[in-house]
Amino acid sequence: MNVETLLRKNIKTIRAYSSARDEYKDASADMVFLDANESPFKSNVNRYPDPQQTRVKERLAEIKGVSTSQILLGNGSDEVLDLLFRAFCEPNIDNVITLPPTYGMYSVLAELNSVELIKIPLNADFEPNVDDILKSQNKSSKLLFICSPNNPTANSFDADKIEKLIKAFNGIVVIDEAYIDFSRGESWLSRLDEFPNLIITQTLSKAYGLAGIRLGICFASEFIISVLNKIKPPYNINQLTQDKALERLRNLDEVRNEIKLLLLERENLEEALAAISYIKEIYKSDANFLLVKVDDADQRYRQLIQKGIVVRNRTKEPLCENCLRLTIGTPSENRNLVNALTEIE
Repeated sequence: MNVETLLRKNIKTIRAYSSARDEYKDASADMVFLDANESPFKSNVNRYPDPQQTRVKERLAEIKGVSTSQILLGNGSDEVLDLLFRAFCEPNIDNVITLPPTYGMYSVLAELNSVELIKIPLNADFEPNVDDILKSQNKSSKLLFICSPNNPTANSFDADKIEKLIKAFNGIVVIDEAYIDFSRGESWLSRLDEFPNLIITQTLSKAYGLAGIRLGICFASEFIISVLNKIKPPYNINQLTQDKALERLRNLDEVRNEIKLLLLERENLEEALAAISYIKEIYKSDANFLLVKVDDADQRYRQLIQKGIVVRNRTKEPLCENCLRLTIGTPSENRNLVNALTEIE
């Protein structure tokens, strides 16, 4: 596939803004910097940040086994997703495909960018309807969003189905792996180089515990990353975010221990919830949350609020009637949840 043919015409010829730090890159050098109209008074953040986040990307490349030229960082994954719409989707002409129930920002960004949204619901097993997806595409279909492990269903999709979609879809396939660190399956990063139309997004908001700094990650071919670099804001990742991300990425043992604890707590919580009579089903999870079906989601949600516990009511989502989404908390938080669920039985 020639991915360049999928780009919007204006994006093919656009010239990126060249910032002061793009022209002179070594901001750490012992130089007198009079090029960027910054304040000269040192505050640790008086200088513009590295527009390419070089140190963070180098550490991520080392961890993930990819090249730095295959990485783009965004102000949360939402900025990354928005850049994909801007790069590939012509407003009022092109369309994208989503697989509800799924992450809600795909549809919000489609509306924001005046791009038609085609929804092909998952089947009863929360798996993609591959044939229906491929039948729904046309010459204007540019992006297919696959969230795996999926939010809110928590399951990872069958790898053979995903591969078939990557090979047969005429546009870009975006696999959102926000929850991949909690999955039993392997990341699609190991096969990134096989498919020129594959984009993978990840985040530091979940397993790395950095939701507050807003750092999303895009992995793609060098060509796609070069295009996204042309259209991203020049200083989209601030210095404080870069510093905090690097600190966390250098402490992987702590991250792995926290993931291990959450996986154990997920197992313990599943076992405890199985004993509660009004919980009708606990769906298999590859994420840091459980989707559970109850007798009356609206009632149980209100009762938990009264007990001081906030969960997510997903009953209005397709295929999720009377379902609550329960994030895996600390051991004490999970005990409080189980106690509250037991008391309202």
